Amino acid sequence: MTQKSSEDLPPDDPAEIGRRVLRLRGERGLTQRQLAEPAYTAAYVSTLESGRVRPSEAALRHLAERLGVSYEELATGRPPHLAAELRLRLTDARRALATGAPEDAADLFRTVHEEAVTHTLDEEQADALLGLGDCLLESGDLTGAREQFAAAERLLADRPLPRHVPAVRGRATAHLLSGELRYACYLLESTLDELDTAGLHDPEALLLLYTASIAPYMDMGAHARAAHAAELALALAPRVDDPALVAGMHRGVARTLIAEGRIAEADASLAKAQELYRQLQIRTELAHCHWMRGYVHAQDGDLEHAENELRTARDILASKRAALFTEQVEVELADVLRRRGRTDEAEALLRPLLSAGDGDDGGAGPLGTGRGAVHAGGAHRLLGLIAEERGDAERAEEHYCAALSLLERSSAVGDLADLCRLLGDLLRRTGRVEAAMDAYRTGLGHRAAPGTTTLGPAPATPPM
Repeated sequence: MTQKSSEDLPPDDPAEIGRRVLRLRGERGLTQRQLAEPAYTAAYVSTLESGRVRPSEAALRHLAERLGVSYEELATGRPPHLAAELRLRLTDARRALATGAPEDAADLFRTVHEEAVTHTLDEEQADALLGLGDCLLESGDLTGAREQFAAAERLLADRPLPRHVPAVRGRATAHLLSGELRYACYLLESTLDELDTAGLHDPEALLLLYTASIAPYMDMGAHARAAHAAELALALAPRVDDPALVAGMHRGVARTLIAEGRIAEADASLAKAQELYRQLQIRTELAHCHWMRGYVHAQDGDLEHAENELRTARDILASKRAALFTEQVEVELADVLRRRGRTDEAEALLRPLLSAGDGDDGGAGPLGTGRGAVHAGGAHRLLGLIAEERGDAERAEEHYCAALSLLERSSAVGDLADLCRLLGDLLRRTGRVEAAMDAYRTGLGHRAAPGTTTLGPAPATPPM
């Protein structure tokens, strides 16, 4: 049997404690008798240093006082105040993520994580993993992000359920961005039900979950659930002190207001979020507010202001090297440019997002099935519209079919219905009436019961 090295042993293992006592005693030039007296014997100290006995708390406190160290440091090997120092460094890493590139912030989170692992500080390990997950979301590594969030959740397995919620939200967001809308809804809804069953109506946890559920609900066409989640989030906001959570709520609520045609209210909600993010210097979320305000202006027909907002969002995200979000906002910008009659500029933005760099736009590029499937489908849809406008029906059909394949896997029913209409119209104009009817039927099938075919009962409403 191989003998374990000190690196393999937990910090409170008797052998590890014995080595620690021996090292500290030697550094201070004490004999075993000097260390032991008056409460213990030199023989006891010798037995302890050899790792053959687990010292009691009273013995450790006596030895710590004689050695001039804290009880915690002697018992665990952790330097005094280490946990507090790591919390400060986690705050610095969060600030770095808010204002700079995700890769730079990730290095800070990894350093904290390594030190927390060394000293078995589970809470700090988990928070470092949550930070790493958020960094990977921004940089577009959705698989890596899910792994970090799942690892954080495992570390927190014995903690109260509200403590798990940021990790659940992170996993759901990664699945949403991958185009797995149903599973994102499942994660959020099942956690809401668990909180309700356990009577854990923590306002911050609930606000985070309801806000996160709005986007997948909207993309799936479950507008009633999205509106209900927005109402609950608005009711919870006064009970939450974290301004970043409140800002996120305002941004999420704006999506439901847009869908209801309440454009002025949506813009006001986004303005509130934008101001909070500006004060907090959270640049990625600030960019998302510009992004959504661009969408609001585009829906309202104000294409000039829409373009300005979307370009601002893209510039902020590009400066932070938030690759996936930059690519997604470029799809929205291309739509506005096409509507303004600048199809060449729109096409120049879209093709690099779908190509592998060799001129083929079949979907092997930065946006694809595992990374931003909804926006990849949107890019193909736009390229199909541009091809139609140029009279290239064959090329348009190729893009529409590619978009359909992507969106069917994501369950984005509103986009699917619109795409089937476009494809059906194209097929009908080219004389393929039966194929056109099939496309229309597909679209109607997706639109008939939006968001209800796979979602179970809505989560219970918590006592407010």
